[in-house]
Amino acid sequence: MSWHLYVLSFIFIIAGIFHFIRPKAFMRIMPLYIPYHKFWVYLSGVFEVLAGVGLIFESTRIFSLLLIIIMLVLFFPVHVHMLINKKAGLNLPKWVLILRLLLQFALIYWVYQYV
Repeated sequence: MSWHLYVLSFIFIIAGIFHFIRPKAFMRIMPLYIPYHKFWVYLSGVFEVLAGVGLIFESTRIFSLLLIIIMLVLFFPVHVHMLINKKAGLNLPKWVLILRLLLQFALIYWVYQYV
């Protein structure tokens, strides 16, 4: 397994764990039109951890890669919401929020390289 996949696995496992450590931070960045914020924060945390762990095993790697791409696409509205809603933007500078949004495309491209 490429060291890149270990890095990707680590990123998603840590991000998923933080959904349980700091759920309110994740709920605050969710658009208001999405109901049941806490449910979605915890569920996405579970899927991020599972996808990260799944990258480690060859038998689940492709499924995990596809799951990560799907999650990154589904998380796109959250990043847009953070950009256009000052409160959801966590007082981050606009350039950081734009960079985060663009990072989604870079991450999708990176993950797709292994599918």
